[in-house]
This record gives sequence, structure tokens and C-alpha cells, in this order.
Amino acid sequence: MGDLYMKTYLNGIKLMPEKIWMPNYWINIEQPDKIDIDYLLNELNVPESFLKDIEDPEERPRIEYEDEWQMIILRIPTKGHDTGYAYTTVPLGIFLKNDLIISVCFYENEMIGDFIRYNQRKEIGFNNPYDLVLQLIFSAAVWYMKYLKQLNIIIKESEKELERSIKNQELQALLQIEKCFVFFITSLKGNTILLHRIKHDKRSSKYIDPDQVEDVEIEMRQALETSNIYSDILAGMMDAYASVIGNNMGDIMKQLTSISLILMIPTLIASLYGMNVPNSLQDSPYGFPIILIASITLSTFGVWLFRKRRWF
Repeated sequence: MGDLYMKTYLNGIKLMPEKIWMPNYWINIEQPDKIDIDYLLNELNVPESFLKDIEDPEERPRIEYEDEWQMIILRIPTKGHDTGYAYTTVPLGIFLKNDLIISVCFYENEMIGDFIRYNQRKEIGFNNPYDLVLQLIFSAAVWYMKYLKQLNIIIKESEKELERSIKNQELQALLQIEKCFVFFITSLKGNTILLHRIKHDKRSSKYIDPDQVEDVEIEMRQALETSNIYSDILAGMMDAYASVIGNNMGDIMKQLTSISLILMIPTLIASLYGMNVPNSLQDSPYGFPIILIASITLSTFGVWLFRKRRWF
């Protein structure tokens, strides 16, 4: 069953886990199972369409209403796990109705647990449902920044492999990181639009603190700008290293061609004197040493010539 957390009132009651639901408690459910789904649908009467929406990993941030329910969807960052990417984004649904405050995420993430522990440690809670929503959006922006720093570390480590690489595997790894940036940028833009909608929504505008909204906007703007900067740097780096890989491959092909040409010299001489036709050295006891010395001399001259022209 999902975890219940006490709301913070003006008298300063801190966010803490509870076992029995009461009005104005926050119900948080992560990776819900069948029992959780039945509880949401049958006990709390959450619209089934809301749950289906946030189960979709591609669901965009938005606000939606159905009867007396309000659903707020924001996208939060998480590790890629089985997606093939280092990091990705997933939807987090927040359902509001009178004294009900419910958050549901169908996917594993680190943000919610860290958010709860931080608020418990600082003895911070929330004064109204929209205060909680803004805190979650702010926490999501902070986690975007954390993951961006980790992605930057991965990029720096990949640079060392790319300097001498002649394969495309390293570039493909950077391409996966580039897709992570695309996920982040798209989600942050969606969350920005969502925040603007909450800020001007008639139901929420009277509850929100303008200073808190400004803090959230600054943090999200910083995360979005950082994502764009890292994405641009990575795109330029990928283009540069694609050229480096092409140059490295060209150098290797040039070296192999030079070696082949040098080896062709003794092969040509041996082929000419190995033909079953008369030649000046056919009866000479020094024929083989002469041919051998000539082959070595011409091959050495070829090596010197290629090195002088920097072909080898």
C-alpha cells in the first residue's frame, strides 16, 4: 500500500509517515501493484483514466479535470534501468480532490524518496496541495541538475576513449547520452509550461506563494539552460570526434597501403627471376644473394622515401 504522510499545518507539524489516512494527508504510491490500484480505484474513487494516463511513459506534463478531480502530471528524471539509456524521464501524477492529495508514479525513481527524507530531516512539509506540487516541481529541477552533472562526467570519460578510437561504438554511446539530453530538454519545457498553467489557474493561483513560484522558475530555467549547453557541446564534440575517427581510419589505411607497396618490391623481383625463362643470373652461384640484396636495398629505399614524404 502507498505511504501516507502528514500535511504540515501552520503550527509546524512536520512531514512524517502515518498508517491511517486522515483528511489532508498526502498519499504517495510508487510502482503500484494490483492491491494499490484496487485501493485507488475502489476506495478513493480515483478516475481510471487518470491512472492509465500516467502509466504511459510518454505522457506529457499537463493539468486535467474530471468531475471533482484534478490531475497534475509533471515529468521527473530517473535512471534508465532497462531502457538502454543512462537517464530518462517518467510521468508523476498528482491527484487532488477536496481533502485528498495523492501522488502516483508507475516507475522506479530516486526523487520521491529523497524529497521525503529531505523534508523529514528539515522538518518541512506543505501548507496546501499546490505548495506540495511546487515543491515536487522544484525537487524535479534539482534532480535534473544532479543527473546532468553525472552525464557530464560520463562525457568526459568517453573523451579519453575517443582520442584514439577508430570504431563507432564510442560515438554510439555519446549518441545515447545526446538522447538523454533531448528527454531532459523536452520534459523541462513541458514542466515550465505546466508551472505557468498552475501559476495562472483560478483554482491554484490563490494558494501559491509568488516567491516560491519564482524560486521554482529559476531552478527550472537553470536546468533547462544547462541541458541546452551540454547538448550543444556534445553535438559539437560528436562532429569533431567523427572527423577524428575518420582521420584515424585514413591514417591506418595509408600505413597499410604503404606496407603493401613496400612488400610488393621484393615480390616483384622474386616473381621476375622466378619465371621459367632464361636470365643473366640463372647459372650464377651468386644469383640468390644478389636478388636478396637488391630486394632489401629497394625496400629500404622505399621505406626511406615514404618516411620522407610522411606517408608511413
